[in-house]
Amino acid sequence: MIHRHWTACSTQLVITAAIALLSATSASAVETGVFAGAVHDRSGTPIAGAFVTATNKALQRGTTVFTDADGRFRLPALEAGAYDLRVRRIGYKDLQQQDLSLRDGTTRLDLMAEAETDPNELAWQLPSNRWMPLLLARLSSDEKREEFTRQCTFCHQQGSWATRVQRSPEDWEKIFKLMGRMGGIISADLRAELPTAFNAAYADQNYLAALTEPRFVPPPGPQGAAATAVITEWDIGHPASMQHDLTVHPDGHIYSVDTNQDQLYRLDPRTNERKAFSIPRGDTPLGGVFNTTGTLLAPNSNAHVAPHSLQVAPDGAIWVTLCLGNKIGRFDPKTEGWTIFEQKDGLYPHTLRFDQKGRAWYTLAVTNQVGMIDPKSGEQRTIRLPGRTWGQAIIVRAMPIILWAGKFINLTDNAGSEGVDLPVPYGIDIAPDGGVWFSQLNIRRIGRLDPDTGGISMIDTPFPGPRRLRFDSKGNLWIPGFSGDLVARYTPSSGEFRTWKLPTEGIETPYALNVDRRTDTVWVCGTNSDSLISFEPASERFTIYPLPTRVTYTREIDFDGQGGVWTSNSNFPTWQIEGSGPKIIRVEPAAAPAPEFLAGR
Repeated sequence: MIHRHWTACSTQLVITAAIALLSATSASAVETGVFAGAVHDRSGTPIAGAFVTATNKALQRGTTVFTDADGRFRLPALEAGAYDLRVRRIGYKDLQQQDLSLRDGTTRLDLMAEAETDPNELAWQLPSNRWMPLLLARLSSDEKREEFTRQCTFCHQQGSWATRVQRSPEDWEKIFKLMGRMGGIISADLRAELPTAFNAAYADQNYLAALTEPRFVPPPGPQGAAATAVITEWDIGHPASMQHDLTVHPDGHIYSVDTNQDQLYRLDPRTNERKAFSIPRGDTPLGGVFNTTGTLLAPNSNAHVAPHSLQVAPDGAIWVTLCLGNKIGRFDPKTEGWTIFEQKDGLYPHTLRFDQKGRAWYTLAVTNQVGMIDPKSGEQRTIRLPGRTWGQAIIVRAMPIILWAGKFINLTDNAGSEGVDLPVPYGIDIAPDGGVWFSQLNIRRIGRLDPDTGGISMIDTPFPGPRRLRFDSKGNLWIPGFSGDLVARYTPSSGEFRTWKLPTEGIETPYALNVDRRTDTVWVCGTNSDSLISFEPASERFTIYPLPTRVTYTREIDFDGQGGVWTSNSNFPTWQIEGSGPKIIRVEPAAAPAPEFLAGR
């Protein structure tokens, strides 16, 4: 009797559970559809290599593919709903259709884009990398050109629409002072040349002659795996945000930091859910430990601690450098709680990586040091790095005194004055043998720190602007030459450097790179050309992945387990970005579904 009762009950439970599962599956099922079609001009000629972007306004997400040689496109399956559609190809007028309804099945679109004939409009379609050479050509020396590139492009693109502004000498001086307060400190000689160079380079008659005569030549369309890539952009934050770095968590979530708003964001690309977590500020004032100097705080910023770099620890926690707050933060995704570590020695925690023992290593950019935190033992350590000269060493050692003096003396008025090139430890990465490698941005050096002995070896680079460096699986160190328009490989075993010029036209400013160690493909930020760039070392082949949003400034790259390449649009000021908001970006090489031939075409 008991057995029969149990059998009946268990059967009923199974039936109930099955019904519940079917109901849940039905409720969670999302109707999807596909946009497909072709793009041609007024004469019926196919337009190849055009961006076709479908933006779901409710989800604040845009999905982009490229047209093929026959002008055809097919977007991946998307959630049913209302979409805005945009077709963009340099040399043609933008085509936009709003509130298109996507339902189950395939929605076919036959689209016509008109050729742009206005020379001024054609020139303004070109990305920043095509404009910046016009300015550099008017400077008097290669040294000044390199200095301008290194000091005046690390927050925003140069050559974008917002930088091509005619100003009086007085207004230029105000700009230089503001940029100096943000860290873009240039020499007096360069400062004297720039107003005339800017105004001449970006005068209508001069840029039209350089960019559109004798004829306008648009950039080529994407090639190889880029031609069939799918690019997804999620809006995140708001126009006062600055999305700096991101990292991919093993559980599939994407974390990014908002430097201006002291926020950590989490995106679930599977559900499009976004969540923001406020970073504890404690009693840190606006501007953090630099609040007395008037430096490193952008206008209208709400940054007290200013998150900058972030990485996933071996235990799944997210570690974040808090550069203005002079702290390190640890976020537990399970409890959504924070642990804050004070940086007692050194200033401006910058870029952070984990070694094989689970220790966090990070650069201290303002005081030329490297810091370490061991989560297991609680040990914190700071190692001072050598400067190139005694003068540099004295200045960086004096930084804490300068901050202290700011409590009693007004330093704000002098915050943008000329200065010397200081040895800024920037990128950092861990070699397969456990060595800690770093770059010194302004003085053309990289170095190796022995984590056990504290010994330091310094190496001069044959190119300027080494920035965020990374190791491949074979122990080669890959380095972007930020002001050298190149990517470099250093082989520690032989001490050999090799460099490759980046393939984008004009002037490129590669802020960072990362190496997918599964394939050793090197991915480089096309920071000034609205692109990501992949490099295959074995074949020495570059592939350029154009990105859909004008003014896309990228600072960090990471990879997911499905072949996706992630970055974020970090241009600052944010209002310069097309659409006036930051984005998290995923590039999926060769992931677009094959287009179909349309009847009658």
